[in-house]
Amino acid sequence: MPDDHDDILTTFANTEKTFFELASEQRLAIIFQLNNKSAKISQLAKDLDITMQEVHRNVSRLQDAGLIEKDPEGIFSLTTFGNTIIKQIPTFNYLSKYKEYFSEHVLGELPIKFIMRLGALDKCEFIKGIVAILERWKDIYRQADQYIYEIVPQVPIDLIEPAVTRIKEKAVKYSYVFPENVIIPKGRKELSKKLGHNELLSKGAIERRMVESVQVAVILNEKQASVLFPTQKGETDMNMMFFSPDPTFHEWCLDYFRYRWYGSDIFDESRLKEI
Repeated sequence: MPDDHDDILTTFANTEKTFFELASEQRLAIIFQLNNKSAKISQLAKDLDITMQEVHRNVSRLQDAGLIEKDPEGIFSLTTFGNTIIKQIPTFNYLSKYKEYFSEHVLGELPIKFIMRLGALDKCEFIKGIVAILERWKDIYRQADQYIYEIVPQVPIDLIEPAVTRIKEKAVKYSYVFPENVIIPKGRKELSKKLGHNELLSKGAIERRMVESVQVAVILNEKQASVLFPTQKGETDMNMMFFSPDPTFHEWCLDYFRYRWYGSDIFDESRLKEI
């Protein structure tokens, strides 16, 4: 009888073949070109600046793998399988591009449905250093015209005033999620009182909720978004951040905010610890 190892090899035989066919710069170039528009071999050769022989050899392999198909007029296009596979490539690209980062970081409490969509974060800027991150964070506040949403383990005291200022200037909605063990910087209560934080709360301009823990943080407005992942200790790394105005990146962060917001509890002021 076949052992478990043989069962695994049999189960993933088709996957192995697909990965093998994609392990080619030319074949990847062909399927991405066909993702843009269907084309004949001659057009592919011209667009990709490779020989007809090279195109012919590679499209034959892609056809055999079920990734592309040819119509009676000799025009190649992606199959449903190929069209679906190509949408998974950004995930591999994102993880490969930042493999050093992800060797030292984990995905925290991310549900599988968000892990499967990590390719949405591919078009991003990687920002390092707490000073650069705080400046970009403030910039997200400044450019908000509709809302500021965030899930964060803490808010540095320097960011309280820029957020409240934008709310007052533009009638921006500010919604945030804190963990139950959140640590508040010393002087936060006095500053919040001075800025009229409680009045904005009572008017509904500020909304806040609480969750058990925060490892993956997001900060976004209606145009830009950012995400921070935790270290292997499970603590949000506030020294490295992914940022982007890309709509797909933004959608991922917005969906994650909503997922946590609707799964959160009533904000408990008594849990705040000022240090």
